Amino acid sequence: MKQQEINQNPLTFQEAQRIVGEWIQAYGVKYYSELTNLAILMEEVGELARLMARTYGEQSFKHSDKESNIPQEMGDILFVLICLANQMGISLEECLTSTLQKNTQRDKDRHKQNPKLKS
Repeated sequence: MKQQEINQNPLTFQEAQRIVGEWIQAYGVKYYSELTNLAILMEEVGELARLMARTYGEQSFKHSDKESNIPQEMGDILFVLICLANQMGISLEECLTSTLQKNTQRDKDRHKQNPKLKS
C-alpha cells in the first residue's frame, strides 16, 4: 500500500472502501467480526460524544482528552464504518444516495415549515 494512495484527495466512497480493504490486508491481518466492529464503532462514537460534550457542552476536559480531537474521532468512526460496509458487501455510495433520496422525499417541506428552525 502506497502512502500516495492514502493521501489521495478527494476520495470517493468507492476509493475509500478499496483503500481500507487494502489497508486491512496489508496491516490489519483480517477484519474483526461484524459484531466486534459494531462494538468498536459504538466505542468510537462514544469518544466523539465525550469530546463534543467537553468542547460544546458544559463538561470540562480531562487530562486524557487533551490528545484527542474531533476530526480524529470522526476519522476513526469512518474507518470502522467502512470496515463494516466492506465485510458486509455494502456500497456506502449507494447507501448515502438512497438515504438522500428518502430524506428529500420525506422531508422536502417538513423542515421549512418547522417554526423551531426559523431564524
